[in-house]
Amino acid sequence: MATKFVLIGSGLAGGLLAAYLGRRGYDVDLYERRADPREGNIVGGRSINLALSTRGIYALEQLGIADEVLRHAIPMRGRMIHDKSGALHFSPYDRDPNKFINSIGRAALNTTVIEAAQRYPSVRVHFNHRCTDVDLDSATAKLVSSGAEGAVSAADSDRQIIKARADAIVGVDGAFSAVRQSMQKKISGFEYDESYLAHGYKELTIPPAPDGSWRMEKEALHIWPRKSFMMIALPNPDGSFTCTLFWEFEGPRSFASTKTDDQIRPFFEEEFPDAVPLMPSLLDEFKTNPTGSLVTIRCAPWFYKDKIALVGDAAHAVVPFYGQGMNAAFEDCVVLDKCLAEFPEDRQRAFADYFARRKENTEALANLAVQNFIEMRDKTASKAFRAKKKLDHLLEGVLPGIYLPLYTMVTFTRIPYSAGARRARLQNRIVYAGLAVLLLLTAFAAIRLISR
Repeated sequence: MATKFVLIGSGLAGGLLAAYLGRRGYDVDLYERRADPREGNIVGGRSINLALSTRGIYALEQLGIADEVLRHAIPMRGRMIHDKSGALHFSPYDRDPNKFINSIGRAALNTTVIEAAQRYPSVRVHFNHRCTDVDLDSATAKLVSSGAEGAVSAADSDRQIIKARADAIVGVDGAFSAVRQSMQKKISGFEYDESYLAHGYKELTIPPAPDGSWRMEKEALHIWPRKSFMMIALPNPDGSFTCTLFWEFEGPRSFASTKTDDQIRPFFEEEFPDAVPLMPSLLDEFKTNPTGSLVTIRCAPWFYKDKIALVGDAAHAVVPFYGQGMNAAFEDCVVLDKCLAEFPEDRQRAFADYFARRKENTEALANLAVQNFIEMRDKTASKAFRAKKKLDHLLEGVLPGIYLPLYTMVTFTRIPYSAGARRARLQNRIVYAGLAVLLLLTAFAAIRLISR
């Protein structure tokens, strides 16, 4: 009899993991609290657009669905920096123009991975089932069903309590995971930390031009860096851009102090003058779209015996500024699949090995993501920053395979995040030491010339 897995959460990583497990012949029941996204049940205003890169593409390739996904994607070859004056500065992500990240909508990708999972006959997907508790030792999930599957809502009388028992349960249910909360309550010594940025985010829109074309450069991630805050925009296939304002929750200029039309419009006209004419629904969207929070979650361990495991944001939510949250979750699926293959008769060892391989790397990513927020909002507008990027690309060309910029290692390779961070620190020390020596030699030569 096949080992049975219950997965909680059919978001991006949940659907992908179900496909991986189905491919190995496991019996899989995937439960999702929301309605089927293929029926148009997408909650707007909270989903930061996704940046799919090498790690995520590799995970999709293993299932043969990368090409299908990339058909919906738009390449972003670099950052387009918007000054307050309206001047534009393009900074490519890599010296190789064939290396780029891909802007993709959450709904299209979620649909593709769910359908990939359902191609395996041992995988079943159940929508409108909310997990309320998990019995760790018996690997039983308690779920509340909202009536008939496919219904967006149901009266209390239609709700049913379901107990889904399995050999193992995997929590793929996001930053506020019900599976992880059960682990927190029931595992003595379980480590948990959540830290929030002082900034929140609000989603806004630049619609397509009347002819359906893009109103700004299509193949770029647009950034309006403004020191303590910023706005970004990612292209969509329909000609629109999804914009996200990252701004302080509280303060004299913040979400809390900017509520009325007379406050909103002057702020945007002052800070983002080139964007305002492109945003006809700015005032309505700003007032009605929710303000999301930005959280980093760390916990340990990510497993309990051979019964429970955590994947993706449930184990290691990160802020979105390196565009790696989804890519890291997909990489979790690859590593967990590999561990289950290496230890098919010892699931606890497979879970433990998965945790050991991923924990250090996701810790490194969490730190890199916060650092990249500071870089994007404070440094991308500076000439010194752009000069450093050009130097990175020069050194990469002069020393191929030896010198790799940090962004390249994180985004365009599968080098473990922690190894990439260590290598970048070493490279920086060598480069800055070399520059210091060069300056000293130049100064020494100048002094000698003067003294002759």
